[in-house]
Amino acid sequence: MADGMDSGFGRFGSGQAVKRIEDRALLAGQGLFTDDVAPAGHLHLYFLRSPHAHARILSLDTAPALAIPGVVAVITAEDLAKAGAKAMQVTLPFKRPDGSALAAPPRPVLAEGHVRFVGEPVAAVIAESAQAARDGAEAVVLEVEDLPAVIGLKAAAAPGAPLVWPAATGNVVAETRYGDAAATEAAFNSAAHVVSLDLVNQRLAPVSMEPRVVLAEYDAGTDRITVRMSSQMPSGARDSIAKEVLGIDPGKVRVLVGDVGGGFGMKTGLYPEDAVVAFAAKQVGRPVKWAATRLDDFLAALHGRDTDSRAELALDANGKVLGYRVRTLADMGAYPRNPSVAIQLLIGPWVSTSIYDITTVDFTFTALLTNTATTGPYRGAGRPEAIYLIERLMDEAARKLGLDPAELRRRNLIAPAQMPYRNAMGQTYDSGAFEQVLDQGLKLADWDGFAARAAESKARGRLRGRGIASFLEWTGGNVFEERVTIAVKGDGEIEVYATTQAMGQGIATSYAQLAVDVFGVPIEQVKVVFGDSDRGSGFGSAGSRSLFTAGSAVKVAADKTVDTAKDLAAEALEVAAVDLEYRDGRIQVAGTDRGIGLFDLAAKQPEGRIFIDSTSSVSGPTWPNGTHVCEVEIDPDTGEVAVLSYVSANDAGRVVNPMIVEGQVVGGALQGLGQALCEHVIYDAETGQPLSASFMDYAMPRADMVADYRTVLDTSIPCRTNPLGVKGVGELGTIGATPAVVNAVADALARAGRPQAAATLQMPLTPPRVWAALHG
Repeated sequence: MADGMDSGFGRFGSGQAVKRIEDRALLAGQGLFTDDVAPAGHLHLYFLRSPHAHARILSLDTAPALAIPGVVAVITAEDLAKAGAKAMQVTLPFKRPDGSALAAPPRPVLAEGHVRFVGEPVAAVIAESAQAARDGAEAVVLEVEDLPAVIGLKAAAAPGAPLVWPAATGNVVAETRYGDAAATEAAFNSAAHVVSLDLVNQRLAPVSMEPRVVLAEYDAGTDRITVRMSSQMPSGARDSIAKEVLGIDPGKVRVLVGDVGGGFGMKTGLYPEDAVVAFAAKQVGRPVKWAATRLDDFLAALHGRDTDSRAELALDANGKVLGYRVRTLADMGAYPRNPSVAIQLLIGPWVSTSIYDITTVDFTFTALLTNTATTGPYRGAGRPEAIYLIERLMDEAARKLGLDPAELRRRNLIAPAQMPYRNAMGQTYDSGAFEQVLDQGLKLADWDGFAARAAESKARGRLRGRGIASFLEWTGGNVFEERVTIAVKGDGEIEVYATTQAMGQGIATSYAQLAVDVFGVPIEQVKVVFGDSDRGSGFGSAGSRSLFTAGSAVKVAADKTVDTAKDLAAEALEVAAVDLEYRDGRIQVAGTDRGIGLFDLAAKQPEGRIFIDSTSSVSGPTWPNGTHVCEVEIDPDTGEVAVLSYVSANDAGRVVNPMIVEGQVVGGALQGLGQALCEHVIYDAETGQPLSASFMDYAMPRADMVADYRTVLDTSIPCRTNPLGVKGVGELGTIGATPAVVNAVADALARAGRPQAAATLQMPLTPPRVWAALHG
């Protein structure tokens, strides 16, 4: 193995703040996004979407659309059914409260018989131009019989509520229960203090810079469909298009992904639109492209969050938590997908007790159908919802007990001596020094100096508050195997192919740095490639898994490549491999000047390269954690919240590129601030019409929302489940930000004599909502 860190190339290896190698092309406008690809003669597709929240389809007349000049074809559910296409199914083994099987409507890729939310695709119009396709969609005549719609969790759970799908009685998809209800009830009965809160994690829209885009081409000679798309999971999309919908061999589909303008979870699984575009290309025999408008994504891309919880803590007189009880309703929308259900009924609950030594719990999570767009993965995916509950409770309990909120947390922390620690949900934390990170966060925030700052704010007529969130998260998607190929080429390039997917998170740079560690060559000689399902199958990028799974696989594959190169060099130099040393791109006989360059050796091979195909695994998830502290000021006249400072101390394990990790934490925190302060997808409760389907009505966070942002990374606690010792951090900031910001506003209200308003505070903390809380 090369000792790259001691060579002249060490400044490009892991641990160094190397500038992102992806950025030069992107900043120069040389990126290749799906919409940049325009094959000669390609057609445009536009979807007719349902304007009804719930209705029975009586007729669908496509003849007027076909009469529009330029319209080539119109595809309906009937056309798909004739070709053997299948509906998308939820296949998870969760049960309903009565023990019966999970109940979720199959998702036809085009509406069949009924429409169940505004924005559901009903027909696809294919035309020579985008305008002709749009005109054709507007010409399709859809006749329906309106049915009662159910909007919102309380409405869906109400006795006698209209049913989204007849088989899901009570609109219940599934329910999970965890813990010991009797022991928890006993803990509450014996508690000195009980704290309870009703908390809402509102619905969010995952607004990536690049909306969804799909381009499909069919080759009749090979009977293969090539699909270019903006996706976090290329091989997963291939399998879903082929097996789940079209009913063909996955070898008949190839998925290519170029640059991706952000994902945040919304680009993980297959959408109905993706499959329709692939089907259309084969039907018409020409390339077909669909580029979502911003409205399309607001209406029909996966939304995030949308839970309503009753959360309760039982504590003894000293503030030690004795029991924790949660009852959560989770909105799945009209057509759940597997991740929709798993996130709220399993993954979020895994971190419910967070970094606290809470062993007695009683949890119930119920997934419900409503006549709205599907919810699913959104940055953090269940963990922000869970952490929000426990962190809001911790601050509320501290107020009730008259304790410093940091002190209450300290009294309940899991100690390093308890590692590895198995939590109440059966999840094992391999590492963590939570008090150490708490102390770092408090120091960075100048926690003890708050009183002086609050007095200064008061002198200016402002209300100041501080909020804290100490927490951990689970990363990995519980898919721990990754495939990586490495090709050392005679022309001086090392190509690394990974089955994860770049989408703005900087993993190409991090992988290249790991390759530099092993090969000891300039980083410019390392090329990292993604996004071709023909070159490798893998889970993709989700759940902050890319670096610790695929990064570890890059190291393993690079080490194998060097070992193989030594074996080849031994033959070329006629010496034993054990007598060879590798360093900085050269293999040399130990103690002599005899040797051969790595690239020269590659050039001598039959294919002009040294190629390694390596699959390796890590042993488990990672548990990054942090303490985030926020200070806010409220203008009592307007209710406007100003975030004066946001600091975070984060245990990220070993850090490959501190600049990228810090950028991920900061960017994630700003996304969390968006939920805390301004973002909210709203439907009209009567009609089911979306009221926030554009940037005129959906407020996004801005970079200037935080006056002062500081962060530190604690690299002293390596993860023990992967050879790099790294921990996933892509979602860490989002998870910490919402409770830290809301706790800060609640603190300001409580200090202003409004403790009840602090306890009932709900996101987003818009100025009217905060003003009303302050003034009653």
